Amino acid sequence: MRILHTSDWHLGKTLDNINRLDEQRQFIDELCGIAESESVDLVLIAGDIFDAYNPSSAAEELFYDAVDRLNNKGRRAVVVIAGNHDSPDRLCAASPLAYKNGIILLGYPGSDAGVFGSSSILQSGPGWFEIKPGASEHSAVIITLPYPSESRLEQLISVDSREETLQEAYSDKISELMHNLSGNFRNDTVNLIVSHLYLRDGRTSDSERQLGGALVVDPCRLPDNAHFIALGHLHRPQRIKSAPSPAYYSGSPLAYSFSETDYSKVVYIVDAVPGRESEIKEVYLNSGKPLKQWKAKNGIMEALRWCEEGRDMNAWIDLEVYTDRALTLEEQKLLRELNPGIINIRPVVTDEKESMIDFESREGKKIEELFRDYYRFKTGMEAAEDMMESFLEVINDNQEDDLEEIQPGGEESEAQVS
Repeated sequence: MRILHTSDWHLGKTLDNINRLDEQRQFIDELCGIAESESVDLVLIAGDIFDAYNPSSAAEELFYDAVDRLNNKGRRAVVVIAGNHDSPDRLCAASPLAYKNGIILLGYPGSDAGVFGSSSILQSGPGWFEIKPGASEHSAVIITLPYPSESRLEQLISVDSREETLQEAYSDKISELMHNLSGNFRNDTVNLIVSHLYLRDGRTSDSERQLGGALVVDPCRLPDNAHFIALGHLHRPQRIKSAPSPAYYSGSPLAYSFSETDYSKVVYIVDAVPGRESEIKEVYLNSGKPLKQWKAKNGIMEALRWCEEGRDMNAWIDLEVYTDRALTLEEQKLLRELNPGIINIRPVVTDEKESMIDFESREGKKIEELFRDYYRFKTGMEAAEDMMESFLEVINDNQEDDLEEIQPGGEESEAQVS
């Protein structure tokens, strides 16, 4: 049986308000191509399909198109579980239609995959099912554990609020669940686990949210009789070596923060046969724009030269400019015209004396001048005109409200008081 493992698509996610749906569509095209060229029997998608509980219609349309294409008219099984960013109920709303073709959508720990009667499901119970996908000669027993928060588990993990105690109790609970469910594994089946959780020893990045705290699982507590454990939650692809069975995070398909600048993005292809160790390989992804960090330590002219040379024209760029003065609006505009991929421009002021406001000279200055001085001091850049207009609107609105409070209405107000 050949299995494809992917996760953390975060459809609809932006990068500093930059829409990335086109890049995500590129990834879906690439993923469907990999599933076809690798003759995959089963696709495991380990949560965080969307970036928000209420995704946009465009993000939902992209998801439904993706699973339909991956399913290949019922010839390939697709299993999708909810992550912490997904609404379990919304993710599974299309289950009655999806199950007819062997697309299994599961939102909660303990969900029963057989409830909609998919023809490819041989047997099932809460948190597990057996499926014979596609043209595979073997069937697979799959333990499914969508994001297991306390509320989704519908259980209080511990009355003790200390983090160390909560982590131990949470590991105990997840271990108990998985070991009980692994009793359904057999010697004549491919035995798999798909879950969305945070294993201790996993390496994180800045683009992940709601990590750590009490909801951390000791990887040593996982079952030791699985051919493969497909994980979601962490955005860096990696193997958790301390787990007793092969446990992998496939990571996000696109880089979602500048902390992921040097990460390669992958999906995993797993060849599994009952009674043998699995063969696992990485397939590298090429979709989406890379994220780059520039540090112009020789000042604005160095950054402009990089732009004129066409450096990283197909990338999103986070730019630091070392400078002894504030960057002008004209310089910022020119940088972005030369390379539209520049998202952030962050001056690093090297001469603090030049950037300090002369606080003794504030008397007699208009409020907009004081704001410009303050913005220049804090950011090293000149405030844009649209920002100034918004600032003055807020100031003027507040002044009007203050005047209304000071002049409450003369005699009518006195009558109301009496």
